[in-house]
Amino acid sequence: MRSSLLRILALIQKEFLAVLKDPRSRFIIFLPPMLQCLIFGYAASFDLNSIPYAVFDQSHSAGSAAFLSHLDGSGIFRRQADLVRIQDISTWINSRRALLVIRIDQDFERRLLAGEPAQVQAIADGRNSNTAGTALGYFESVVEAFNAVWRANHGQAGPPLQIVTRSWYNPNLDSRWSMVPSLIGTLTMMGTMMLTAMSVAREREQGTFDQLLVTPFRPFEIMIGKAVPNMVIGLAQSTTILLIAQFWFHIPFVGSFVVLYAGLTLFLMAAVGLGLFVSSIAATMQQAMLFAFILILPFALLSGLTTPVNSMPAFLQSVMVINPLLYSLDLTKRVYLEGAGFAQLLSDFLPLTVIGLVTLSGAAWLFRRRLT
Repeated sequence: MRSSLLRILALIQKEFLAVLKDPRSRFIIFLPPMLQCLIFGYAASFDLNSIPYAVFDQSHSAGSAAFLSHLDGSGIFRRQADLVRIQDISTWINSRRALLVIRIDQDFERRLLAGEPAQVQAIADGRNSNTAGTALGYFESVVEAFNAVWRANHGQAGPPLQIVTRSWYNPNLDSRWSMVPSLIGTLTMMGTMMLTAMSVAREREQGTFDQLLVTPFRPFEIMIGKAVPNMVIGLAQSTTILLIAQFWFHIPFVGSFVVLYAGLTLFLMAAVGLGLFVSSIAATMQQAMLFAFILILPFALLSGLTTPVNSMPAFLQSVMVINPLLYSLDLTKRVYLEGAGFAQLLSDFLPLTVIGLVTLSGAAWLFRRRLT
């Protein structure tokens, strides 16, 4: 037992040296996760900071001017043009010069003064449904604010009920709070799987794999020796992204680091198992990178990072139960934002454990067959 442990430690040390002395590996470990986290944190945001819109005002009254002043004063809506013909609406939408076109009827002010419902038509460019839905949501907020001010200034009775909206875990509804914690698992999986998949293939190309076969290492010792360094590197990458989320983007962490790192360890075990599985069947580094990319791309797209899992077809939902990133995203966001503990996250811990054991066992079996 002691001799086996010493052999594994020696192989772990050898793997660390092989990775850290390779300039390409050092580049993959440190620089891409930091740059990708910053880029995704700023660019991959579902929030709208500027909404270009045009107005077709048929009322030309003080009431319509007051309403438009609420839009212009919101800091988000940017008026691009005052249209004079109804045909101009389609022109501005089709040319993407306006995300919204606001149409105000002629009797807008008369209805307001009479206490009757006044209609305002908002025409949105629906080619990007997420952006259009967000813009319409902002528009509805401005309409509600205008209604409250108008009733107060004209002595009209307000509604008997008042709706007060409260958002848990993300009070400002900032999409960056959801995106950046999700990158902890996503970017780590990309780097870890790529490094792990290239580990054995790199030795085959460099000619050191045959030397490894004549050593007293057993197949399971080689597997452990190659899995542990990549898991440690993955934890270092996760920590880097976690620090960026807290100290650069100032996203408050409300959970337990013990729970988070326990989940990340299981997730990295599954990711490394997939990487070793790929590495055991790839003959060259190019094949290893290609096979790893074939796995990473669908896993990332179908993990719930950008689209809800519940909106996917039932068939894909059934297939994605083997996706470790699916459980990692749920785990990291719930721990980071919600403060969930072990009891609440059993539905994520158990599948990650099963996926890790199955992939590592499968990789060990394939690796053993390649040695015989």
